[in-house]
Amino acid sequence: MEAVPESHTGWTFLTNHARVLAVIADNQTARIRDIAARCRLTERSVQKIIADLEQEGYLSHTREGRGNTYRIEPGKVLRHPAEAGLTVAALLSLLDQDEAARARRPAPDTDGDADAPDPRREHDGQAHRPSRTDQTPLR
Repeated sequence: MEAVPESHTGWTFLTNHARVLAVIADNQTARIRDIAARCRLTERSVQKIIADLEQEGYLSHTREGRGNTYRIEPGKVLRHPAEAGLTVAALLSLLDQDEAARARRPAPDTDGDADAPDPRREHDGQAHRPSRTDQTPLR
């Protein structure tokens, strides 16, 4: 029996539906168990998400032997009113750009140098710190 992935507490920027869709975009013949492992979800959760995506027309599949080949509808518009006009293709393009950037980063220093800067926190040689141009207190 396969172990249940470690759960995540707190909020995240992407929904599980977006994560599953991104994994399928990366590999249209991915098995549910592989999608689940990559998204850190249970296989049952992935099955439900795929059913949701298919029901709404974002995804379809064809059976090929013992596996499935998925087809994403790239022109389908995202559901939330705040993303009106944003297509699945645009979302996946943004995620793909991030993945490509991650692949180009050097591997993290594993010699235990705690003083080394975290490459994820750097931008143009400067540590990335949020800044506010308006210094009035937030209410």
